[in-house]
Amino acid sequence: MAEQTITVAELIARADPKAARQALAAEVDGRLVDLSAEVSADAQARPILPGEAAALDLLRHSTAHIMAEAVRALFPGVKVGIGPAIENGFYYDFAYERAFAMDDLPAIEDKMRQIIKANTPFVRCEAPREEIRRLFADQGEQFKVELIDDLHDQVVSTYGQGSFVDLCRGPHIPSTGRVGAFKLLSVAGAYWRGDEKRPMLSRIYGTAFFDKNELKQYLHMLEEAKKRDHRKLGKELDLFSFHEEIGPGMVVWHNRGMMLRMVLEDFERREHLRRGYQIVQGPQLLKRELWERSGHYDNYRENMYFTEVDGTAYGVKPMNCLAHMLIYKSKMHSYRDLPIRMFELGTVHRHEKSGVLGGLTRVRAFTQDDAHILCRPDQLEGEIMGVMDFVGEVMAIFGFDYGMELSTRPDKSIGSDEDWERATNALRKALEASGRPYEINEGDGAFYGPKIDFKLKDALGRQWQCATIQCDFTLPERFDLTYIAPDDSRQRPVMIHRVILGSLERFIGVLIEHYAGRFPFWLAPEQARVLTVTERADDWAREVFAALKNAGYRVEMDLRNEKLGAKVREAQLLKVPYMLVIGDREVDERQVAPRLRSGKNLPPLDLAGLLALFAEQARPGAAPPEE
Repeated sequence: MAEQTITVAELIARADPKAARQALAAEVDGRLVDLSAEVSADAQARPILPGEAAALDLLRHSTAHIMAEAVRALFPGVKVGIGPAIENGFYYDFAYERAFAMDDLPAIEDKMRQIIKANTPFVRCEAPREEIRRLFADQGEQFKVELIDDLHDQVVSTYGQGSFVDLCRGPHIPSTGRVGAFKLLSVAGAYWRGDEKRPMLSRIYGTAFFDKNELKQYLHMLEEAKKRDHRKLGKELDLFSFHEEIGPGMVVWHNRGMMLRMVLEDFERREHLRRGYQIVQGPQLLKRELWERSGHYDNYRENMYFTEVDGTAYGVKPMNCLAHMLIYKSKMHSYRDLPIRMFELGTVHRHEKSGVLGGLTRVRAFTQDDAHILCRPDQLEGEIMGVMDFVGEVMAIFGFDYGMELSTRPDKSIGSDEDWERATNALRKALEASGRPYEINEGDGAFYGPKIDFKLKDALGRQWQCATIQCDFTLPERFDLTYIAPDDSRQRPVMIHRVILGSLERFIGVLIEHYAGRFPFWLAPEQARVLTVTERADDWAREVFAALKNAGYRVEMDLRNEKLGAKVREAQLLKVPYMLVIGDREVDERQVAPRLRSGKNLPPLDLAGLLALFAEQARPGAAPPEE
């Protein structure tokens, strides 16, 4: 007797009619399926309802298909690439006789509204691979044909709604009318399949939500993000620049930006020394044979730069670990010496593809607050937890909340299964002991070991990956690192690779956007500016300036014969935390009139009071007075 089957929608309706009306798809036997899918009448189905992360992904992927249908209708001859849901939205790639522009988006949105209003169902079709290939070949959809040629499945699926059919695994929402609110956001160029040797396509980005208010809030956040864009603020605050004459992805730091870096670097050195790290430094060039021994040459060389000196091949370092291992190996170590923690503010170079470069957050030359901890296996969990505590303390100083991910073994890796299991278990135990929630990120570890990634959440709720902890049994083996155990045998140490801020360039970019350029006093490249009202105030202004300079504060002085309002405005544009106004009254009473960049005036202070205020504000993590 044939097994009785029903649709997933019918199965859900049996148990909960209300959920059936709201459901967008369902989870059956651990996989997402359409509501129209046929399943056993005895199956268990969990409805996917609005409000779940999976539901939002379904909505956005389906809205991407609606956008592609609209583009096909409006621009005959357009060829379709791929169109996935991504974090915060979706995109679709198109090849057309010209590049799409922002001016094209209103018409596409209007057509999408018509498609949504028609409430057309998304229909799944499964057919032999060659049949689907012929379908797209006849349409001249060469990108789809290429994707099918890379598939090993003998049966493939398409989804269609209205006049549009696309290669897709699905699932999708039941019909176009389930889209609540959407907006097309931007247009960019994108190489087909991310390969800069392949055709350049037009990528249209958009987002979708179930509720118009959610969309409104998101668009407001995007507007705020534009104001905070570190590339825009970096220019306005005179922090850094990029120059085509130098090359893409290479940052030029101006005086104010370098001052900000110096403050961060000094903070890092103090914090590492306080926690028992040794400060070390390795060279920029290392012989290629070292990169071959480490596995970087086989697994990472597409991201590296190579050169030749006196007939010998060298690699420009993309990481700092090799020199640190050689420092360890330069002398014998006892089990009593461990752990050894080596810290370097090391500049590295990586060949990032030009299409992914963006301001400070993705560059080709950057400095990492890199450290490597060599420890005994019995010390491993404690050292990992120590780094986790370090990250937590530092992120609290900058005002970041964060989440954690455990990234496991990638397809391309070195080392034994046993070593990977030991390393992954050590990280998992530390995460569980921390008591904080974490997620599993399958297959995203480094090629030499698993890792914990820390995802910072900024003032706008956006996530940034900065800190990381990697556990490595493999490189100590490859470089024959040992220590003398209590029984006089030679044992292998474990190595922890870790960064706290990560790339300083990236972290500064995140900080600029997090603070909207209004750095707290302890971090600001210029902490105060002395402003005079008349020339009579110049002598007292110089005294105040000298006292603050001698106390170690980053202060400037403006004695120009300009109106006070113009001087204040200039300092405010540079987001200087304090403007110290000195007029006739302040000269007579030997005081200053502090003014915050927010425009708020503080009561007059004498020099001792001002120094006391600044001393309190200079503590890393101190809350600014305007807050």
